[in-house]
Amino acid sequence: MDNPIRVSVITPSFNQAKFLERTILSVLGQGYPNLEYIIIDGGSTDGSPEIIHKYADRLAYWCSEPDRGQTDAINKGFSHAGGEILAWLNSDDTYNPGAVQKAVDFMQQHPEVGLVYGDMAFIDENDRAIGMFNAALTDLKRLRRGYVHVPQPAAFFRASLWRQVGPLDPSFFFAMDYDLWVRLARKTQFAYRKGEIWANFRLHSGGKTVTADERCWPEMLRVHYRDGGSPFSIIVAKYWARKLAAPFINRRRRKMFGQE
Repeated sequence: MDNPIRVSVITPSFNQAKFLERTILSVLGQGYPNLEYIIIDGGSTDGSPEIIHKYADRLAYWCSEPDRGQTDAINKGFSHAGGEILAWLNSDDTYNPGAVQKAVDFMQQHPEVGLVYGDMAFIDENDRAIGMFNAALTDLKRLRRGYVHVPQPAAFFRASLWRQVGPLDPSFFFAMDYDLWVRLARKTQFAYRKGEIWANFRLHSGGKTVTADERCWPEMLRVHYRDGGSPFSIIVAKYWARKLAAPFINRRRRKMFGQE
Protein backbone atom coordinates (compact mmCIF):
# COMPACT_ATOMS: atom_id res chain seq x y z
CA MET A 1 0.00 0.00 0.00
CA ASP A 2 1.46 3.38 -1.01
CA ASN A 3 1.27 6.08 1.64
CA PRO A 4 -1.27 4.29 3.85
CA ILE A 5 -3.64 6.40 5.89
CA ARG A 6 -2.35 7.04 9.40
CA VAL A 7 -4.48 5.56 12.18
CA SER A 8 -4.12 6.79 15.75
CA VAL A 9 -5.17 4.47 18.58
CA ILE A 10 -5.32 5.75 22.16
CA THR A 11 -5.23 3.53 25.23
CA PRO A 12 -6.22 5.18 28.53
CA SER A 13 -4.87 3.16 31.44
CA PHE A 14 -4.96 3.11 35.21
CA ASN A 15 -3.89 0.18 37.39
CA GLN A 16 -4.74 -2.48 34.80
CA ALA A 17 -1.37 -4.25 34.77
CA LYS A 18 -3.10 -7.62 34.78
CA PHE A 19 -4.49 -7.01 31.30
CA LEU A 20 -2.50 -4.10 29.88
CA GLU A 21 0.17 -6.09 28.04
CA ARG A 22 -2.48 -8.12 26.20
CA THR A 23 -4.07 -4.86 25.07
CA ILE A 24 -0.75 -3.42 23.91
CA LEU A 25 0.20 -6.55 21.98
CA SER A 26 -3.19 -6.67 20.26
CA VAL A 27 -2.60 -3.14 18.94
CA LEU A 28 1.07 -3.49 18.02
CA GLY A 29 0.35 -6.86 16.46
CA GLN A 30 -2.08 -5.41 13.92
CA GLY A 31 0.67 -5.25 11.31
CA TYR A 32 -0.80 -2.05 9.90
CA PRO A 33 2.05 -0.03 8.31
CA ASN A 34 1.06 3.44 9.55
CA LEU A 35 -0.27 2.92 13.05
CA GLU A 36 0.33 5.60 15.68
CA TYR A 37 -0.15 4.15 19.17
CA ILE A 38 -0.47 6.41 22.21
CA ILE A 39 -0.86 5.27 25.82
CA ILE A 40 -2.00 7.66 28.54
CA ASP A 41 -1.54 6.20 32.01
CA GLY A 42 -3.05 7.97 35.00
CA GLY A 43 -0.11 7.43 37.32
CA SER A 44 -0.59 3.72 37.98
CA THR A 45 1.15 2.13 40.96
CA ASP A 46 0.66 -1.53 39.99
CA GLY A 47 3.56 -1.93 37.56
CA SER A 48 1.74 -0.59 34.50
CA PRO A 49 4.40 2.05 33.70
CA GLU A 50 7.05 -0.67 33.62
CA ILE A 51 4.94 -2.67 31.15
CA ILE A 52 4.43 0.38 28.94
CA HIS A 53 8.16 1.17 29.04
CA LYS A 54 8.91 -2.25 27.52
CA TYR A 55 7.19 -1.09 24.33
CA ALA A 56 8.19 2.59 24.42
CA ASP A 57 10.21 2.39 21.21
CA ARG A 58 7.07 1.30 19.34
CA LEU A 59 4.84 4.02 20.77
CA ALA A 60 4.29 7.45 19.28
CA TYR A 61 3.79 8.92 22.75
CA TRP A 62 3.15 7.78 26.29
CA CYS A 63 3.03 9.24 29.77
CA SER A 64 2.22 8.16 33.29
CA GLU A 65 0.92 11.01 35.42
CA PRO A 66 -2.19 11.87 37.43
CA ASP A 67 -5.22 12.88 35.38
CA ARG A 68 -8.93 13.42 35.88
CA GLY A 69 -9.93 9.93 34.82
CA GLN A 70 -10.56 7.91 31.70
CA THR A 71 -12.30 10.62 29.66
CA ASP A 72 -9.56 13.13 30.40
CA ALA A 73 -6.92 10.55 29.42
CA ILE A 74 -8.62 9.86 26.07
CA ASN A 75 -8.83 13.57 25.30
CA LYS A 76 -5.18 13.99 26.23
CA GLY A 77 -4.26 11.14 23.93
CA PHE A 78 -6.16 12.56 20.98
CA SER A 79 -4.46 15.92 21.52
CA HIS A 80 -1.20 14.15 20.58
CA ALA A 81 -2.70 12.19 17.68
CA GLY A 82 -1.87 12.91 14.06
CA GLY A 83 -3.91 10.22 12.35
CA GLU A 84 -6.70 10.65 9.81
CA ILE A 85 -8.65 7.86 11.50
CA LEU A 86 -9.01 7.66 15.28
CA ALA A 87 -9.97 5.03 17.83
CA TRP A 88 -9.48 4.25 21.48
CA LEU A 89 -9.03 0.88 23.13
CA ASN A 90 -9.25 0.60 26.89
CA SER A 91 -6.46 -1.11 28.79
CA ASP A 92 -8.40 -4.31 29.45
CA ASP A 93 -9.83 -4.77 25.94
CA THR A 94 -8.19 -6.18 22.80
CA TYR A 95 -8.29 -5.97 19.02
CA ASN A 96 -8.57 -9.02 16.83
CA PRO A 97 -6.00 -9.43 14.03
CA GLY A 98 -6.67 -7.28 10.98
CA ALA A 99 -9.22 -4.99 12.63
CA VAL A 100 -7.40 -1.75 11.79
CA GLN A 101 -6.80 -2.73 8.17
CA LYS A 102 -10.45 -3.67 7.70
CA ALA A 103 -11.61 -0.34 9.12
CA VAL A 104 -9.22 1.60 6.89
CA ASP A 105 -10.17 -0.35 3.76
CA PHE A 106 -13.85 0.32 4.34
CA MET A 107 -13.42 4.02 5.05
CA GLN A 108 -11.28 4.47 1.95
CA GLN A 109 -13.97 2.82 -0.15
CA HIS A 110 -16.79 4.80 1.50
CA PRO A 111 -15.76 8.44 1.98
CA GLU A 112 -19.32 9.36 2.96
CA VAL A 113 -19.02 7.24 6.14
CA GLY A 114 -17.54 8.99 9.16
CA LEU A 115 -17.72 6.14 11.68
CA VAL A 116 -17.46 2.42 11.06
CA TYR A 117 -17.62 -0.45 13.52
CA GLY A 118 -17.53 -4.21 13.51
CA ASP A 119 -18.82 -6.79 15.94
CA MET A 120 -17.43 -7.26 19.43
CA ALA A 121 -17.14 -10.29 21.69
CA PHE A 122 -17.30 -10.30 25.46
CA ILE A 123 -14.34 -12.12 27.00
CA ASP A 124 -13.43 -13.11 30.55
CA GLU A 125 -10.20 -12.61 32.48
CA ASN A 126 -8.62 -15.54 30.64
CA ASP A 127 -9.57 -14.32 27.13
CA ARG A 128 -12.39 -16.85 26.75
CA ALA A 129 -15.36 -15.64 24.69
CA ILE A 130 -18.47 -15.52 26.89
CA GLY A 131 -20.93 -13.64 24.67
CA MET A 132 -21.48 -11.09 21.95
CA PHE A 133 -22.35 -7.41 22.06
CA ASN A 134 -25.71 -6.60 20.47
CA ALA A 135 -24.28 -4.54 17.61
CA ALA A 136 -26.52 -3.17 14.85
CA LEU A 137 -26.61 -0.28 12.43
CA THR A 138 -27.80 2.88 14.15
CA ASP A 139 -28.32 6.55 13.34
CA LEU A 140 -29.18 9.80 15.12
CA LYS A 141 -32.87 9.00 15.51
CA ARG A 142 -32.21 5.56 16.99
CA LEU A 143 -29.37 6.82 19.18
CA ARG A 144 -31.58 9.45 20.72
CA ARG A 145 -34.13 6.76 21.56
CA GLY A 146 -31.45 4.82 23.43
CA TYR A 147 -30.64 2.24 20.75
CA VAL A 148 -26.89 2.63 20.88
CA HIS A 149 -25.62 -0.64 19.32
CA VAL A 150 -22.11 0.80 18.72
CA PRO A 151 -19.41 -1.33 20.38
CA GLN A 152 -16.88 1.34 21.31
CA PRO A 153 -13.71 -0.83 21.16
CA ALA A 154 -14.63 -1.87 17.61
CA ALA A 155 -15.34 1.67 16.37
CA PHE A 156 -13.15 3.90 14.17
CA PHE A 157 -13.96 7.48 13.12
CA ARG A 158 -12.48 10.27 11.04
CA ALA A 159 -10.23 12.82 12.73
CA SER A 160 -11.79 15.60 10.63
CA LEU A 161 -15.09 14.95 12.42
CA TRP A 162 -13.41 14.75 15.83
CA ARG A 163 -12.07 18.25 15.22
CA GLN A 164 -15.64 19.41 14.64
CA VAL A 165 -17.40 17.73 17.57
CA GLY A 166 -14.69 16.81 20.11
CA PRO A 167 -13.35 16.58 22.69
CA LEU A 168 -15.17 14.11 24.92
CA ASP A 169 -17.15 15.73 27.73
CA PRO A 170 -14.99 15.15 30.86
CA SER A 171 -18.05 15.31 33.11
CA PHE A 172 -19.09 11.88 31.82
CA PHE A 173 -17.73 8.83 33.62
CA PHE A 174 -19.56 6.19 31.62
CA ALA A 175 -21.50 7.54 28.64
CA MET A 176 -18.84 9.69 26.99
CA ASP A 177 -18.87 7.38 23.98
CA TYR A 178 -22.67 7.59 23.65
CA ASP A 179 -22.41 11.38 23.83
CA LEU A 180 -19.78 11.32 21.08
CA TRP A 181 -21.83 8.99 18.86
CA VAL A 182 -24.80 11.38 19.10
CA ARG A 183 -22.64 14.33 18.11
CA LEU A 184 -21.04 12.41 15.25
CA ALA A 185 -24.40 11.15 13.98
CA ARG A 186 -25.46 14.75 13.40
CA LYS A 187 -22.56 15.15 11.00
CA THR A 188 -22.05 11.84 9.23
CA GLN A 189 -23.23 8.38 8.27
CA PHE A 190 -22.42 5.31 10.36
CA ALA A 191 -21.59 1.88 8.92
CA TYR A 192 -21.68 -1.53 10.58
CA ARG A 193 -19.62 -4.50 9.36
CA LYS A 194 -21.84 -7.33 10.53
CA GLY A 195 -20.07 -10.62 11.14
CA GLU A 196 -16.58 -9.11 11.40
CA ILE A 197 -15.46 -9.39 15.04
CA TRP A 198 -12.96 -6.56 15.37
CA ALA A 199 -12.57 -6.28 19.14
CA ASN A 200 -13.08 -7.92 22.51
CA PHE A 201 -14.54 -6.30 25.61
CA ARG A 202 -13.31 -7.82 28.85
CA LEU A 203 -15.79 -8.43 31.66
CA HIS A 204 -14.01 -8.78 34.99
CA SER A 205 -14.58 -7.98 38.63
CA GLY A 206 -12.61 -4.72 38.50
CA GLY A 207 -14.13 -3.33 35.29
CA LYS A 208 -16.43 -0.33 35.58
CA THR A 209 -19.12 -2.10 33.54
CA VAL A 210 -19.39 -4.41 36.56
CA THR A 211 -18.60 -2.01 39.41
CA ALA A 212 -20.39 1.16 38.24
CA ASP A 213 -22.96 0.14 35.63
CA GLU A 214 -25.70 2.09 37.41
CA ARG A 215 -24.06 5.35 36.28
CA CYS A 216 -24.55 4.64 32.57
CA TRP A 217 -28.23 5.26 31.94
CA PRO A 218 -28.49 8.45 34.04
CA GLU A 219 -25.64 9.87 31.96
CA MET A 220 -27.41 8.86 28.75
CA LEU A 221 -30.47 10.73 29.98
CA ARG A 222 -28.31 13.81 30.48
CA VAL A 223 -27.54 13.72 26.75
CA HIS A 224 -31.21 13.13 25.96
CA TYR A 225 -32.48 16.10 27.98
CA ARG A 226 -29.59 18.34 26.92
CA ASP A 227 -30.69 17.86 23.33
CA GLY A 228 -34.31 18.69 24.08
CA GLY A 229 -35.59 15.16 24.66
CA SER A 230 -39.04 14.42 26.03
CA PRO A 231 -39.62 12.75 29.43
CA PHE A 232 -42.07 10.44 27.64
CA SER A 233 -39.56 9.06 25.13
CA ILE A 234 -38.42 5.47 24.69
CA ILE A 235 -35.01 6.13 26.23
CA VAL A 236 -36.63 7.25 29.48
CA ALA A 237 -38.79 4.12 29.55
CA LYS A 238 -35.67 2.02 28.95
CA TYR A 239 -33.95 3.79 31.85
CA TRP A 240 -36.76 2.87 34.27
CA ALA A 241 -36.90 -0.70 32.98
CA ARG A 242 -33.15 -1.04 33.51
CA LYS A 243 -33.43 0.49 36.97
CA LEU A 244 -36.08 -2.07 37.97
CA ALA A 245 -34.01 -4.92 36.55
CA ALA A 246 -30.74 -3.74 38.12
CA PRO A 247 -30.90 -5.92 41.26
CA PHE A 248 -31.28 -9.06 39.13
CA ILE A 249 -28.54 -8.00 36.67
CA ASN A 250 -26.12 -7.15 39.47
CA ARG A 251 -26.82 -10.43 41.28
CA ARG A 252 -26.09 -12.38 38.10
CA ARG A 253 -22.81 -10.52 37.65
CA ARG A 254 -21.78 -11.13 41.27
CA LYS A 255 -22.36 -14.83 40.72
CA MET A 256 -20.33 -14.72 37.50
CA PHE A 257 -17.32 -13.34 39.37
CA GLY A 258 -17.74 -15.46 42.50
CA GLN A 259 -18.75 -12.52 44.68
CA GLU A 260 -21.87 -14.22 46.02
